[in-house]
Amino acid sequence: MSGPVLRLRAVERTYQAGDVTFHALAGVDLDVRAGELVAVMGPSGSGKSTLLAIAGGLDTPTSGSIEVEGVDLGGLDETAVAHLRRDRIGYVFQDYNLVTDLTAAENVALPLELAGGGGRAARRAAVVALDEVGLADAADRFPDQLSGGQQQRVAIARALVGERRLVLADEPTGALDSQTSMAVLTVLRARIDAGASGVLVTHEARYAGWADRTIFLRDGRLVDATSERDDPQHLLSQPS
Repeated sequence: MSGPVLRLRAVERTYQAGDVTFHALAGVDLDVRAGELVAVMGPSGSGKSTLLAIAGGLDTPTSGSIEVEGVDLGGLDETAVAHLRRDRIGYVFQDYNLVTDLTAAENVALPLELAGGGGRAARRAAVVALDEVGLADAADRFPDQLSGGQQQRVAIARALVGERRLVLADEPTGALDSQTSMAVLTVLRARIDAGASGVLVTHEARYAGWADRTIFLRDGRLVDATSERDDPQHLLSQPS
């Protein structure tokens, strides 16, 4: 069996505020393999978003190691990490992070164009990705012409476009109604089933149920996990 697409080992992330040291992550180990979607749950401030940021190379750990497809991020300079994020990692941010003066299609095509893809081919791929999230008719609209839910779907299309091997989604359904959330999770699940790997941060057990397994963070520590396709609801009732 091939190695995991994402591997975290003994990952610590601390912040210093005067004499106080805050442990955002404390000794987290995690493997995510191709074809696997892992949901991350936990209370506010438990380290969920920090975990995603470190997994995606947007933040660096205080100690420990992160590998994406066998590449140790700690051994790369900033430019190499940026290239790896652009080519292999799709990231869905809570705040959408769209470029305001680019259309929906241009936002989705941007990673492909930065990677050297031709403009026409990137545009075609972007329109296909937008169609997968139900927004093909919004390709030429700018972010300020879209609702919050539509902007989130553009962000999801951007994360899934191209040959992304690792998809990291931070509350991707937060701005969506139930029907649209299910449609988006269907698209995400299909991409994972086609061979990508994914990490989904969510506070909703019903959405975590789309994952192959769920891990639960508390105070930066991994304190529990479901078995494959187990019901994640019991994690929410675990004692502190």
